[in-house]
Amino acid sequence: MHGVAVLQDLYSRIAPTVHRAVDGLGDAALVERLDPAANTIAWLTWHIGRDQDVQVADVVGRDQVYSRGWADRFDLPFGLHDTGYGHTSDDVARVRAPGELLLGYVDAVAAESLDVLAGLTDDDLDEVVDEAWDPPVTRGARLVSVANDSLEHAAQIAYVRGVLERTGRA
Repeated sequence: MHGVAVLQDLYSRIAPTVHRAVDGLGDAALVERLDPAANTIAWLTWHIGRDQDVQVADVVGRDQVYSRGWADRFDLPFGLHDTGYGHTSDDVARVRAPGELLLGYVDAVAAESLDVLAGLTDDDLDEVVDEAWDPPVTRGARLVSVANDSLEHAAQIAYVRGVLERTGRA
């Protein structure tokens, strides 16, 4: 298996993992917090989509999926390049959306990411896309990092859901 094929397999796992963690939750559970400063499931799901969307689009020079009507559907007070990184507790609370919208966006981003990957070669993965780091970041390293971040947040959602279900809050 070559590098692009490995990334395709990895990226094909993100949306189903998020679905397993979010499917069936009501609106109240999506915005419930384990403590006053904790991230909500809604915010985590939105952030998974945003980070993957922004970063994958950036490494290949495409427009974000979010700019294709999703920003209007979410109607959030954040800029087009905002991924949620550095959000305050109040910012987290602003992300209120039904599960169908959140998962629809994650699915749209997943489809776009897989389309991007289908257009890459293994040689493309070695191209430096960010020289602000030492060592400079290659396209492949960035794509691995984004997928890793997405799956870490999906695990956080599953954990929060489990706590909410065990405590009768979901």
